[in-house]
Amino acid sequence: MATLLIVEDDKDTNEAVCDYLQEVGHHTISALDGEEAIRLFSCHKIELVVLDIMLPKISGLVVLNTIRKKDQTPVLMLTAMEDEYTQIASFDGLADDYITKPFSLVILGKRIEALLRRSCRKEDAAIWNYGTLKVNFSAYSAQDSRGVIEITAKELELLRFMVEHRGLVLTRTQILDAVWGESSYVIDRLVDTYVKNLRKKLSLDCIKTIKGVGYKLEEEK
Repeated sequence: MATLLIVEDDKDTNEAVCDYLQEVGHHTISALDGEEAIRLFSCHKIELVVLDIMLPKISGLVVLNTIRKKDQTPVLMLTAMEDEYTQIASFDGLADDYITKPFSLVILGKRIEALLRRSCRKEDAAIWNYGTLKVNFSAYSAQDSRGVIEITAKELELLRFMVEHRGLVLTRTQILDAVWGESSYVIDRLVDTYVKNLRKKLSLDCIKTIKGVGYKLEEEK
């Protein structure tokens, strides 16, 4: 079904994850440290990465940052850490999901399936044009007739989610769960701040406020 890179330094855990995922139809490639993970990611067409944070040689967060400099392959962070800082650092590094040890292999498999489905949908919205504005979500860049626009990765993640669901009313809770993750401890008013920034930076008049509910991105020009 998909080629998955499993990065986990505990051999028993790595083998158990690989064996289960192979049983449900995936092809797996395993790495036991951060350096090996980066090398294997560069050598193979990886469709999703299961990535431990605490790794020998190079940490999982550094591996995540290295991957994000190349493309937007889905990454599911796998770790025994449960502190809020580590979770926030993972999502700030654009991890797609986060699961803590001990975990159910079945639940891990279901989360991987969900991420793969989401990844397929995102491929259809890699570039978005609105008037003179051109946003490349894969390259995390934006420009218009004025030139390149400075914009953060999280702002682009929010915009991409709205573009993928244009024409639909999105609640603040839906946006938070999709962009920041269901386990993220952020208030819903954070969405208002990010929408305000998008409107200002990109001169967008297509993001409409739905009073008491959330936002809707109307069809582009």
